[in-house]
Parts: sequence; structure tokens; C-alpha cells
Amino acid sequence: MSKENPPALPTPSPPPPGPPGPVSYAVDTRTDRLGQVMDRHAGRLQLRPPQGGVEWDCPPEYARPASEAETLRARVARLNAESRWGL
Repeated sequence: MSKENPPALPTPSPPPPGPPGPVSYAVDTRTDRLGQVMDRHAGRLQLRPPQGGVEWDCPPEYARPASEAETLRARVARLNAESRWGL
């Protein structure tokens, strides 16, 4: 029996990056504005318009989850903005 080491197997390449994680949307019921939830800071939600822009703070008690229709509309707006501006 030989004590030689078998040839090393090639190291597999890492898997390609997957799609980004789910994006959540909420509606600020004070203004009826739809926004992408970016973060939570100092007890407030930070929302950004789906097509990009300036974030605003929303107290959680004035936020509700976006409906499926609102979420779809937000995703389309975001994709349109990305294709228009090359983001």
C-alpha cells in the first residue's frame, strides 16, 4: 500500500450572489405615502420613496404594512427608476 497523498480536489468556486433580500414597504398613514422601510432609528421607521429620494421618519404607530397591490406598484416604480437612471 502506497503512502502517497491522493491528488487534491479543486476547490469549488463560491456560489454566485443571490437576489437581494426581501424589501418591505409601509404606508405612512399620516400622509398616505408609501415608502420602502430602510431602517429603524430612535424608535421611528425611516422610509424612502420607492423610486428613490429623501427618507422621512414615521412613528411606528402611524405605519401600516403595504398591501400586495401597493407593494407591486412600489416595485414597478423602483425598477422603472433603476432602468431610467442606471442604478
